[in-house]
Amino acid sequence: MVDKKQIKELLNKAILGLGVLMFIGVMIPGVRTALGRVVDIFMFPVLQMIGESNFFLLLSVMAIITATYSALIQKYVVDQSKMKEFQAKMKLFQEEFKEAQNTQNTYMLKRLEEQQIEMLQEQNVIMKEQFKPMFYIVIISLPLFMWAYYYINGNSMSSIVFPFWGEQSLGDFVFFTFQYWIYWYFVSSLAFNQIFRKVMDLI
Repeated sequence: MVDKKQIKELLNKAILGLGVLMFIGVMIPGVRTALGRVVDIFMFPVLQMIGESNFFLLLSVMAIITATYSALIQKYVVDQSKMKEFQAKMKLFQEEFKEAQNTQNTYMLKRLEEQQIEMLQEQNVIMKEQFKPMFYIVIISLPLFMWAYYYINGNSMSSIVFPFWGEQSLGDFVFFTFQYWIYWYFVSSLAFNQIFRKVMDLI
């Protein structure tokens, strides 16, 4: 009989697998378009309710959803106590290393160099744990992002007034292939993410 722990592990692997597949899949143009069309079935009626000229408002809501979801995943998937413990240990190590260099304490420097190898190994483990939530996050964020990409590249776009830049069409390019809507989406997402991370004591 399969117990709850095994079911949880299987579910976890399935979600991670889906996240990996989506992350790789969106690199293929046909997959991006297909995903955008599927999500458009649900999102276009929402856009019609708020008005296509207010597309930037929907982008802001999407950014808030992404930021909230991302912060929650970080809080409940990553071991925060282990993360803070490592940060404190790293800070102490850096202070001791700086002091040893300033005082030219060769014995202490040698000991710290040996400790540095262990710190690097521990850092690699922490980085892997931080990388893991990304595949949970893309399950929500990528479909929304691909829908925006699909819609913008197939429709005339609304504009938004940026500080210093003035009024710009969200479909125009800031530089190279980086469009204004992407800039607006990421700035909004990062801003709200920092707020939620602060509220949830993640920073």
